[in-house]
Amino acid sequence: MAELADERIWVSPTTPVVTPTPPSSVRAETVERRSRLRNPKYALVAADLGALVAALLAALAVRFMFNPRAIGSEEWNYFWLAVGTLPGWLVVFASCKLYSARFVTRQLEESRRVFRGVTSSVVLVSAAGFMVNVDASRGWVLLTLVFALLFVTFERWVARRIFAKLRRSGRLLRPVVVVGGNHEGAELCKMIRNYPHLGYEVRGFVDDDHDHTYGTHQHHPMLGTLEETIDAVRKTGSTGVIIAATAMDLGTSNRLIRELTDAGIHVELSSTLRDIASHRLTVRPLGRFPVVYIEPVQRGGWRQKAKRTFDVVVAGTLLLLAAPVLAVAAIAIKLDSKGPVLFRQTRVGRDGKPFEMLKLRSMVSNAEELLAELRAKNEVDGPLFKMRDDPRITRVGRILRKFSIDELPQLWNVLRNDMSMVGPRPALPHEVDAWGPDLHGRLRVQPGITGMWQVSGRSEASFDEYERLDLYYVDNWSLATDLAIVAKTIPTVLLRKGAF
Repeated sequence: MAELADERIWVSPTTPVVTPTPPSSVRAETVERRSRLRNPKYALVAADLGALVAALLAALAVRFMFNPRAIGSEEWNYFWLAVGTLPGWLVVFASCKLYSARFVTRQLEESRRVFRGVTSSVVLVSAAGFMVNVDASRGWVLLTLVFALLFVTFERWVARRIFAKLRRSGRLLRPVVVVGGNHEGAELCKMIRNYPHLGYEVRGFVDDDHDHTYGTHQHHPMLGTLEETIDAVRKTGSTGVIIAATAMDLGTSNRLIRELTDAGIHVELSSTLRDIASHRLTVRPLGRFPVVYIEPVQRGGWRQKAKRTFDVVVAGTLLLLAAPVLAVAAIAIKLDSKGPVLFRQTRVGRDGKPFEMLKLRSMVSNAEELLAELRAKNEVDGPLFKMRDDPRITRVGRILRKFSIDELPQLWNVLRNDMSMVGPRPALPHEVDAWGPDLHGRLRVQPGITGMWQVSGRSEASFDEYERLDLYYVDNWSLATDLAIVAKTIPTVLLRKGAF
């Protein structure tokens, strides 16, 4: 989990602070003891334990509910055996790296390890029961497995949200020093600053070349040269470093990494790759060099058919369920203002093919004519136009937009194969004309009703972020990514995050 550190995590404010090393051994021991008490791994272990106990009780309750006569001495013996082996469950969880941040950064990876940890633990309990002559039915074992998976997965999901919230408020951050003040180092600092939920706090950076300060010094102090990296880590109370690989030559980086690891400092080295999903990377040896193999993106074959099947099933189901809402919305639109119920607009689809996109009309009928007068009040950069208090929006339109009801007719576009449920938002022809050469890459896939940009900030993001998120989706597409975006869309719409 990215929200957890593999070692002692310092509780510190978001503003970089240079913290001197404690002057005495007594002071150092006190700080160390307090830091251990604040370590969120202990809270996570306790939460896992609570989830497992709840799962065992739920399995017992369901077992009794459907078969009251089944609650005999053997069942109770199995229950107490499972409770007694809970420390073993935690040991198995630890062996599955569920308490090591670098192994469970992605939620999907954490869920996979939870599955392995729970199934292994259930096998452990069954084996222990066989050794002490405590037998249980297969139904009882299956219930234990199912409830443990559900409860621990949910508990880990909640823990992620809690840790992310704490980190956004400046707590439970791991202090680090960035090695390299070049463009890559500056981008690393910017990302860490903009995404505090990642769990890092940059205390400063080191670099031999003072020309390698692409704005990095504006937010973080220069702490010294590469030779002074260890001293900089100690003086700032940092627990690790993040090395920008492009900031130094091969020999310097190898020497520095050896010195840092020998000093017990955690080292993270950038791959020099940006916007390439980590699940596509495989590290393997090439002689004495560890090289990274990048898996190609597979968009055709059965994956394409599966995506289309998913689109048709979901869009058709939602369209049927939304029919009453669409009917009420149509009546409200007619009563509120003059004009058609549906708004039709030409958008650019896959491979640059134009199509007619449908929406419920949420603006006055002459909204397109009034746009020129409002261009100067645009609140976003780039070719997009967004205005929080757009005067063209009708009273009913504000409600429709607030809950994204105006987007529902696009389900018909999905059924017609003009769009997909997930993908980059379809752009207007004049927006495409203003794109740079890289952004045209988003036309390699079908546009979607929802996408990575919509669940990662929506209109609050800059155009540069809009471009990068869309290209990230195109370059790293997978069915799992689509499912994750759909799952994130629901709370985004219900909580009305970033909606305007």
